[in-house]
Amino acid sequence: MQKLLSRLLLLSMLTSLGGCASLGVKPWQRDLLAKKEMALDAEGVDLGLDDHIYFSKEATSGGRAFAGGGCGCN
Repeated sequence: MQKLLSRLLLLSMLTSLGGCASLGVKPWQRDLLAKKEMALDAEGVDLGLDDHIYFSKEATSGGRAFAGGGCGCN
């Protein structure tokens, strides 16, 4: 029973390590990732809400783009 358990553990570890082997963007996939919809700031409404939250919490304007904040703890 212990031999079977150790084999299953080894198999699961190898499978989990092998799952990360194919990370990365292939050259033929880069055109899809370059589209405007794939940008992190594609939604203007979300950006406006994020800016309002940062402004409210940090007491500064443009808190997302600049270092430091309203608390004085750079």
